Amino acid sequence: MKGKTSAILWCTIRILLTAGAVALAVFLLWRFEYLSQFAAIDNIVGALPVLLALVFVGALSGALWMKHTKQFAPLTIFLAALVVLSVCLFPNAVCGNWFRVEYSREGSDPPLSAYDPYTGDKTARLDAPASLTIGSDLPVLDGALALYPVYSAFAEAVYPEDVCKSEGAVQFTNTVEAFKHLVAGKRDIFFSSYPADSQLKLAKDAGVELTITPIGKEAFVFLVGDENPLDGLSLQQIYNIYSGKTADWATLGWKEGGEIVAFQRPEGSGSQSGIQSIMKKKGLPLASPRPIPDQSLVGTNSLMDQISAKWKGVMPVLGYSYRFFATTMRPNPHAKLLKIGGVAPTDENIRSGAYPFTVNFYAVTRKDASKNTERFLEWVLSEEGQTLIERSGYAPL
Repeated sequence: MKGKTSAILWCTIRILLTAGAVALAVFLLWRFEYLSQFAAIDNIVGALPVLLALVFVGALSGALWMKHTKQFAPLTIFLAALVVLSVCLFPNAVCGNWFRVEYSREGSDPPLSAYDPYTGDKTARLDAPASLTIGSDLPVLDGALALYPVYSAFAEAVYPEDVCKSEGAVQFTNTVEAFKHLVAGKRDIFFSSYPADSQLKLAKDAGVELTITPIGKEAFVFLVGDENPLDGLSLQQIYNIYSGKTADWATLGWKEGGEIVAFQRPEGSGSQSGIQSIMKKKGLPLASPRPIPDQSLVGTNSLMDQISAKWKGVMPVLGYSYRFFATTMRPNPHAKLLKIGGVAPTDENIRSGAYPFTVNFYAVTRKDASKNTERFLEWVLSEEGQTLIERSGYAPL
């Protein structure tokens, strides 16, 4: 009787453990959309999480239900090793983190002199003097390349020319360095997309509290070469590409396109923070970039140049940027902006929020910001500041 009870108990435990393993595997594959998007998986790297989940369930079930005798001990050990290996590799597989691909920060930036305060012929200006003038102790401004026209226009409107130039109140040291300068107290306002997790950690580790204030709207856009026959992608297709599930243009309807060369930008850059934010909101990890088929595709290392690069007779590149930068500051005549979910990133669609990747951009300050910095930010959010944002080529709040 005792032996029978023990057998029933052990059988129940095995049933529960097997069911638990199946439930865990199904949940994880559902959570990261491998079940709902199974038909969109077209590459071995994208399929690995599914394969590992099956290995986990199969190996654990086999180890639980096989006879545990000395004869089968090697097989039991092997199955246990497969269980451990699949568990350890699954997080890496979901992130597609199998390659060491690092993008250089070197590249050809567009000239900024046209947007310089007081001397730039493209700098946005008000029709009348601004209601705010800061004559001394000017907040030092820095930020992302794409937002230089905006904060340069702010400076011209509010700062006296001689003081602005003598105090070096308008700087551009790129997104990564500008944020470091803010944390170090060498800058007062940092203009960019929402800071990346790595940047927020940098501030936290330095004991610096930040205030992140939305000041305007912009479209995060996806671009392809003008020889690509596709005019748009769905939101889900974007998620599938950048989570690693889809890696071939044929899956998206372009049979001759070959492999999707999905470039990414260096960690901490404004556009990289943008794609990270999009994937984070969806609850999906951004898959690590894959090796470039040929280094000739790198070009000048400007993504706007890379977009129209050719490989095996086609333009296979997919990239991303912010609309103003891609269409005004660093345009490529052979690149085109994709519709997302059937909606183009037009002024009207950005203002209304109809374009699905309409995003805010921000002024980031330290919690211990000076009084002049606070006054400056209040003015940025005023009608005058929002007018300059609109005239610079962005959408106001």
